[in-house]
Amino acid sequence: MRQGIFYGVGVGPGDPKLMTLKAVEIIRDCDVIALAVSSPDLKEAIYEEEDAVCANPDYLEKCVAYQIALPEIPEIAYKAKLYLPMPMIKEKQQLKEIHNHCADKTEEILQAGKDVAFITLGDPSIYSTCLYVHKRLKSRGCETMLVPGIPSFCAAAAKVNTGLAENREELHIIPASYGIEESLELPGTKILMKAGKKMPYVKQIVKEKSLQVQMVENCGMPGEKVYHHVDEIPDGASYYSLIMIKESN
Repeated sequence: MRQGIFYGVGVGPGDPKLMTLKAVEIIRDCDVIALAVSSPDLKEAIYEEEDAVCANPDYLEKCVAYQIALPEIPEIAYKAKLYLPMPMIKEKQQLKEIHNHCADKTEEILQAGKDVAFITLGDPSIYSTCLYVHKRLKSRGCETMLVPGIPSFCAAAAKVNTGLAENREELHIIPASYGIEESLELPGTKILMKAGKKMPYVKQIVKEKSLQVQMVENCGMPGEKVYHHVDEIPDGASYYSLIMIKESN
């Protein structure tokens, strides 16, 4: 029997029109849609056959990647779905066990000859939850493929009508949920991702260093906002907030 292919598919930053033609094609043609679920209520992976009524509609409503894809590919509502627990915790051993279980369940479906598309916000190669499953399946000899999507920082730069790097300028992608003081000393343009709950801390550091920033919140999504100065940025900005810091000319 033919074994299925695992696709990690980026659906872009938020605007459904920014999905690539290849992403739409893969999602439309695949047998199963895999979705990351951060809710602590989901303890283990759940597989639902096509046309099944979702046991917990919140899983679909709160999955940003699914809501991005749905307007352009409405038929995914009727496809089989694999709900994979991806809790936002930091306990490494517990996460390892969860990710192993997600890979086990996905591999079962692949061995049944079904293609699985794990849809993810932005690009699957950048801080994507699908990589936890992808790298495990790849190491087991399963056929895997990553389908790129437009990254959030590229969409944010376009939103504020500016470039990110020119000539020999460096570009640094930095997870803002960790210490950023040393990273902000790097030359070139700095992109701070996943600021979320750390926003007050990030704002304080930026002010101390007298850096000029621009931020796009919920880029391409409902509630999108653009900020051109650190004092405009609210402490309670959403998880999907991206800060751009360019060197002064």
